[in-house]
Amino acid sequence: MNPRFEFTLHATDGKARTGVIRMRRGEIRTPAFMPVGTAATVKAMKPESVRAAGADIILGNTYHLMLRPGGERVARLGGLHKFMNWGRPILTDSGGYQVMSLSDLRKITEEGVTFASHLDGSRHLLTPERSMEIQRLLGSDIVMCFDECPKIDQGRDQIARSMEMSMRWARRSRDGFDSGGEHAENAALFGIQQGALDEGLRKASADALHDIGFDGYAIGGLAVGEGQEAMFATLDFAPGQLPADRPRYLMGVGKPDDLVGAVERGVDMFDCVLPTRSGRNGQAFTWSGPLNMRNARHAEDTSPIDERCACPTCHTYSRAYVHHLIRSGEILGAMLLTEHNVSFYQQLMQAMRDVIAESRFQAFARDFRRDYLRK
Repeated sequence: MNPRFEFTLHATDGKARTGVIRMRRGEIRTPAFMPVGTAATVKAMKPESVRAAGADIILGNTYHLMLRPGGERVARLGGLHKFMNWGRPILTDSGGYQVMSLSDLRKITEEGVTFASHLDGSRHLLTPERSMEIQRLLGSDIVMCFDECPKIDQGRDQIARSMEMSMRWARRSRDGFDSGGEHAENAALFGIQQGALDEGLRKASADALHDIGFDGYAIGGLAVGEGQEAMFATLDFAPGQLPADRPRYLMGVGKPDDLVGAVERGVDMFDCVLPTRSGRNGQAFTWSGPLNMRNARHAEDTSPIDERCACPTCHTYSRAYVHHLIRSGEILGAMLLTEHNVSFYQQLMQAMRDVIAESRFQAFARDFRRDYLRK
């Protein structure tokens, strides 16, 4: 059997949850971290290495793929899975966050967002309907509805207007997705809760999304500069406003301690560029906290990056060698650190799945924070 979308909770421990999403291209174990494959690639890693690291699903970016190589071209080439040689589920974001961030290059109306390409200046209109069409052309397994992500420091009235427009766009996204024929029969659609840090606006957004009906629900508008304390304060109430029988996806998060704190508050899915971007910039994540592999103290250290890590980098190469590669600007250094970081994130998610199933999450979270934040 290859179901379109089925979410099963296996265990809870406080608010923390573990379960599985079943889709026709495979199962997604939750809590799940999705490596970001912005332009049809998880930077500095082969797809088979991403899977070997433990990833069940990756994320693709509608904005970047619509501009290059183009949704229509990807469709002619057999879809995104074939194009990039990834046979498992792919979640695509709607493109909304990227076009909203182009503040000097875009204009927002009720219809959608008109923007200038960062590549060549060409003008485009991205609407909820067009976003659904592009994600259909890409062959996405989990489609995100089109929304606006307002700046966190805007006034409540402006954030409320933005949230209400996002809910109207969510309805249009739902209608556009449902008209997608065979793709709609095989894919899932997630709604996105907005409302910044305001509990009342978040509740109104959650209620509107529930009335429309989605396979899963994302928490948007966080990790945009508000800081961890404010993010956690919002996560103290936002996940509980969403249906308990559907996955909850916190978009764009985050650091390892962010992930533990968010799982503690009931979140099931995550994505972030941090493990790959940090790998390219010489930072390694470990159970004892992040390491700057450029630091001279690693120059003659023959130990692995992390004694507890099971990744190929840690099994094969020393800190001294990785330090040398990074200081020399060698491509292999970025590759080895990225593989380590992506593997570490997947090991962290597996550890959380295990301790939730064993009702040991609170002790795990306490010990993790003690060790990770010690520095």
